[in-house]
Amino acid sequence: MTPPPYVPGHGLLKDRAVVITAAAGAGIGGAAARRCLEEGARVLISDAHERRLAASAQELEKEFGADRVASLACDVTDEEQVQALYALGVERFGRIDVAVNNAGLGGTADLVDMTDDQWGRVLDITLNGTMRCTRAALRIMRDQGAGVIVNNASVIGWRAQKGQSHYAAAKAGVMALTRCSALEAAEFGVRINAVSPSLAMHPHLVKVTSEDLLDELTRREAFGRYAEPWEVANVIVFLASDYSSYMTGEVVSVSSQHA
Repeated sequence: MTPPPYVPGHGLLKDRAVVITAAAGAGIGGAAARRCLEEGARVLISDAHERRLAASAQELEKEFGADRVASLACDVTDEEQVQALYALGVERFGRIDVAVNNAGLGGTADLVDMTDDQWGRVLDITLNGTMRCTRAALRIMRDQGAGVIVNNASVIGWRAQKGQSHYAAAKAGVMALTRCSALEAAEFGVRINAVSPSLAMHPHLVKVTSEDLLDELTRREAFGRYAEPWEVANVIVFLASDYSSYMTGEVVSVSSQHA
């Protein structure tokens, strides 16, 4: 089954200031940056890969204008870099309306052979990085009295898969972080939700995942195909927009593979 036609923007995020982590390249973060810009937002993109980030920023600036696009390299395991990212967002745009926490790291290793370093790095980027960025955004949004945070979880936070103990634990942690922080943030007018995709195809995924596993996961999807990154980005935009004004603490699956 082929994907549906690309959906044009409808101004859902007009003049909103958005910060997105891991937004360089052709994955969900890059697709989210483009979708937010198409919906009228001003966007600060970040990534740990400076070369890819520079290329992505240049492309987006050319298409949407330098006044609407900013970029800064950020390693979400480094608190100083996270603080610098959000400080730049406020400096450049005057406020931060939306934070999309997309940074994460996967990998495959059976637990019996997994090292502490393998476990710790996946958890530090995927879960702790999401916590650091959520905390930084919340401190700004609390003073504003408004804002939206969208985290990128994964269906693997719900289901079991061999070789994914570290990644599954991290993504389940992102889900729990989303639910608990949402209750805290509600009192100052901030909503926090998460998307939970399964298989959104992009070049990096092809490099790190076996063809057999990709085929198996694709067959398990209800539509018999993988998601396009922009299809996940559409749900991120929905959660960031006023159309989801009464939703908080939710984890929205962008997949049929809940278990």
